[in-house]
This record gives sequence, C-alpha cells and structure tokens, in this order.
Amino acid sequence: MALDSTTLAKVELTVMQPHPDAPKSALPLFLSKVTAGLPAQVDDTVHDYVDLNDYCLPHPESSFLLRVSGQSMLGAGIHDGDLLVVDRSSKPKSGQVVIAALDGEFTVKRLARQGQAVQLVAENPEYPSIKVRPDQMFMIWGVVTFVVHRL
Repeated sequence: MALDSTTLAKVELTVMQPHPDAPKSALPLFLSKVTAGLPAQVDDTVHDYVDLNDYCLPHPESSFLLRVSGQSMLGAGIHDGDLLVVDRSSKPKSGQVVIAALDGEFTVKRLARQGQAVQLVAENPEYPSIKVRPDQMFMIWGVVTFVVHRL
C-alpha cells in the first residue's frame, strides 16, 4: 500500500542546526509566574536568565529543526508551519511525538508500541493512524522535544 502526502503530515527536511559560533542570548526569567486563570499580582524581580538555545537544545550536536506541513497533529499542539525541535540522541518511547521515515517518506506522529507492533498515531480525527507493517522500511529519526509557533 503506497502512502500519499495527504495521509502523512509531511515535514520539510531542511535540516537546520545551530551554528557553533552562533551568539548566545540570555533573556530575563522573572520570579513570578503568570496565571492562566484569575489575574494575580506581578513581582517584577528577575530571578535568573535563560538562554533558549540551552533550554531547548540540551544536545545541540544531535538536535535540529524541521518545519511542519499538514494538519494531522493539531491535537498535540502542532500546526501547519510550526518549527519542531528534534533530538536524535533521545531514545524514542511509546507515547512520544517522533519524526519517522516510512518507506522513504517522512512524517511527524505519536509513537505507539505494543509488544512488537508499532503504530504512528495521528492527533487529528480527520487523519488515520498508520500501522507499520514488518515488510515496510521504517526508522525513527528523532524525538520532538519542543514546538515553536506564532500565536
């Protein structure tokens, strides 16, 4: 069975890795947390500084970014056009969102393993999940650790 691009939420494989000489930029992290419920008093004390490179790329030598194309992962908060931070050094576990290669095509899906059975689960009811058959070429490229999208 051939899988077409409407079944797979494709990722553009323009691999972007941090340049080793890229400047680091630490941003202030305030002591207060912002509530998502009722408003609360704000404390404007700077608690620390956070460099997003260090925060989002704990393994920069094995991390890269991919841009998403498709709607199959909306339920996981992954939208068309988002950037995914992918870590190749993390061992993929069932339940994690992964970048997988299946018969030469790439997709982003939630990994589901039960014994020897592997399934790539869509997070949008309009898209089917994919049961990986033993006769298919299958490889996991990495684990998605962060999603970057504009509001």
